[in-house]
Amino acid sequence: MKHFILVRLDYNYCDYLRQFDDKVPYNKNKKELRPFIGILFEINNCKYFAPLSSPKPKHKTMKTTLDFLKIDNGNLGAINFNNMLPVTNQNIIKLDLDKDCFTSQEEKYIKLLKEQLFWLNRNNNKLYGRSKKLYNKYVNGTLNRSIAKRCCNFTLLEEKCIEYNKNKT
Repeated sequence: MKHFILVRLDYNYCDYLRQFDDKVPYNKNKKELRPFIGILFEINNCKYFAPLSSPKPKHKTMKTTLDFLKIDNGNLGAINFNNMLPVTNQNIIKLDLDKDCFTSQEEKYIKLLKEQLFWLNRNNNKLYGRSKKLYNKYVNGTLNRSIAKRCCNFTLLEEKCIEYNKNKT
């Protein structure tokens, strides 16, 4: 099984996708640094990445569902599988967690990302299985309605991913 990597997504790409699906997460300005974990799976020549969320007090009380997974019981944040996005290599920038940091705030953030990545890689079977199950149930129309309403439109976004990247080459 492959290990996960952390990436950032090109915000122009996310803005493009948002024209077709308002559930695509924002990642402009301060959110540009928002990391996505990948690769959860690949389908139709698109790789799927899911956004990570930093730890918040609400994560402690939220329930884990098919589309939402607490990392280390919420101590290290969460993964929003409902906001998984299809990408190609053109749309991602791999994060280098070993680069020199200049501020203590950056160092603290890098430490969190490293802890998240360590936990994710130790639990990779769980993540791969969950993401694929959510995707399949969504595409087959067998997903619980309340969860489906929170999900990005995976099949539409796959088409738009291919379209976007074809126009860029």
